[in-house]
Amino acid sequence: MTRPAGGMGERRQLPLDLGHDPAFGLGDFLVADSNQAAVAWLDRWPRWPAPALVLVGPPGSGKTHLACLWQARSGARRIAGCDLTPSRVPDLLGDAQAIVVDDARQAGEQALLHLYNMIAERRGHALLTATAAPARWPIALADLRSRLVAAPLIELAPPDDALLGAVLVKLFADRQIAVGQEVVAFLATRLERSFEAARRVVAAIDQAALAAGRPVTVPLAREVLLATEAEHA
Repeated sequence: MTRPAGGMGERRQLPLDLGHDPAFGLGDFLVADSNQAAVAWLDRWPRWPAPALVLVGPPGSGKTHLACLWQARSGARRIAGCDLTPSRVPDLLGDAQAIVVDDARQAGEQALLHLYNMIAERRGHALLTATAAPARWPIALADLRSRLVAAPLIELAPPDDALLGAVLVKLFADRQIAVGQEVVAFLATRLERSFEAARRVVAAIDQAALAAGRPVTVPLAREVLLATEAEHA
């Protein structure tokens, strides 16, 4: 993958889910200021101070594949929050001492409390992913709220220009599109600070380029951005 020139610096790398057949090698996740705290916490396992750790970030921010990385290290089971019900907790957890709950906010409260208590009894750990901190969840069970609010919270912050630029290069590379630094710089300074926005605009540019039989250039990127802004106006 050709990186945009200038300002990127040397960064550690881990896998990141960016959609559209992304590559998941160790060179596909850039550890930057926006996510290095999350990586440091995952590196601390199993020396976590509580049975649960909550990983929060917007869609496409990398929490899913940071969870995958921790799953590989810990041997954790993995479940979707919406699948977690009280009757299924024993079967879903099995004899595991580590578990990932994706989108934990969607889990039933009784089930999540039961899971937490089982993990705590085993001196194991649960990694819970979500788009918002537990303090903002509408939790009715006081015992569950107290446990989750007390759990360490790690947040993936919006990317800076350098990281967003590197992500744009990767998104284009995942689609086998070579782009110039001028296109990356143009987009990085105009997009909202989110990986989801980067994913959407790269997909739209790819579709526009294919439809028109044009290379990806700054004029094409500008046209797509203007069209996107008009659609959401």
